[in-house]
Formats: sequence, C-alpha cells, structure tokens
Amino acid sequence: MKHLKSHFVFTKKQQNGIFALLLLILTLLCLYFFIDIPQKEISYDEDQFIAFQKEIDSLKLVEVEKRKPKIYPFNPNFITDYKGYTLGMSNDEIDRLLKFREENKWINSIKQFQQVTKVSDSLLNSISPYFKFPDWVTNPKPKPNFNSYNNYNKPKSFSEKIDLNLATAIQLQKVNGIGEKLSERIIRFRSKFKGGFIADIQLMDVYGLSPEVIERVKQQFTVKTPRAIQKFDLNTVTVEQLVTIQHIDYDLANQIVEQRTLREGYQSFDELLKIDQFPAAKIEIIKLYLKLN
Repeated sequence: MKHLKSHFVFTKKQQNGIFALLLLILTLLCLYFFIDIPQKEISYDEDQFIAFQKEIDSLKLVEVEKRKPKIYPFNPNFITDYKGYTLGMSNDEIDRLLKFREENKWINSIKQFQQVTKVSDSLLNSISPYFKFPDWVTNPKPKPNFNSYNNYNKPKSFSEKIDLNLATAIQLQKVNGIGEKLSERIIRFRSKFKGGFIADIQLMDVYGLSPEVIERVKQQFTVKTPRAIQKFDLNTVTVEQLVTIQHIDYDLANQIVEQRTLREGYQSFDELLKIDQFPAAKIEIIKLYLKLN
C-alpha cells in the first residue's frame, strides 16, 4: 500500500505543471464555445450543380431500365401463366386467353387479343408491339383462282394458240408444270437457232420437260412462224449434210449412207430404225430435216 501511494505523490514543480495544463485546456474550451470563428464561405455554380444532378438522375434511370426484364417478340397464342404475369396481365385475363386456346382457336390480330382477354388499352399498347404472328397470318398469300387457271389450261384451237417462237417466259409459266427455270430453258433452247423452232416436236429436246408437260404446252402454244430450213433428200443426202442435222454424228451418217447403198435406196423413213444404234426416240425431229422423193 505504501508502494502504491508513492505513484500519487507529486513534487511542487509537478503540481504547478499539472495546474498549468488544466488551465490551458479550460482556456481552449472557452475559446471553442464562446468565440465565433469566421468560416470561409464556399461558393458554387448552381446551374452546373443542377446539370450534374440531372446527369446522375439519368444514369440512375438507365440502370433501372437495364435491370428490368427484357421482352422479346412472341406469339400471343402461347402466353403461359408466368409469361402473362411478367407482362402485367391479371389472372382473369390470362384465364380468358387459356380458355380460348383450349377450344383450339387462334388469335390472329391485336384487336382479337383484346377482345378475348379484355386487357386495358394502356397494357395492350405496351405489349402489342412485341406480338409476332406467323407469316401466313401477317402476309397471307392470295388464294389461286382455279377457274381462270383451268380455263387457261383448256386446249385451244390453232388460231387461239400463242406462237411458240414468240412466247415469253411469263406466258409459258402459266402452263401447269412450267416454272421459272423450265420457261428459261425453253427460250434459251429456242434462241440457239436463228429463227427459233421448226415444229412443236422440238420441245422434246428441252431438258426437264416431261411428255405430260409437253402436251400441256402444245395445248396453249404452237409454232406458227417456223424457222426456214433446207430439207435433204434421204436418197441423195451426203455424209457432210447429214451431220448438220440434230442427233446425227459422223458414225451414224456413214451407216445411213451404207444402208442406203445396200438397200438401193430407202422406201420409207421407218427403214432408218433398222440401223444399229439409231436414236429412235428422236426420229420425228430428224425427219424435219429430210424428205423422200
């Protein structure tokens, strides 16, 4: 106890120091509470501050918009309970839509959607821009006029038919079975010969034309202005002349002349069919260039 008491015993010099310290503290406290120290006034540009505040507010709005769930285009016929809830539809509105769809009916317009669901105009205006209906609803194809189609494909008389050498691609495409590619092939084949087709039978040489389609073409078109050609007498024609005819090469031309010598002349075109490897399917086209005296 005696040792502890020695810590609280001060000399006169120490006591004076403690007293001076307390006096200084009291003086500073009085100065702080009772003396008004002038503060430096802070100035700022109010317009600049308002502009800065607006910029902060706009950035907050952008951030809020980013956090909102995005709406992607959708077909309103497939709105589920959850989807309807996120769009802001009430339970009754969603139930009306689901009941309508259960009857195997389809919504095909914005107006019909509102009639079925009875949503408010404000909600409809906010979600309808995201409606995406099938192409067959938004861009329906016109129904074909079968009456005019059938009338066009009826057989015509010679005077009613269109000249095959003057027919356009559009006119040819009206025939059942003739599309854009086939019509272009017909015209391209026709253009290979100065003057065009000699006869309708040459349609057989157009790649891709079936016999049925050729018959339908011939019901609407015919060669009225045939290309002028020189016909060769089968019993006097030379090899050089024969090779100028479609579907006849040098080998076949030599065989035709050899058979003519053995037979002492041809009596009919049918005798050509007895020649080995003669293109029997093309005989009608070959006959266009030949004659028998």
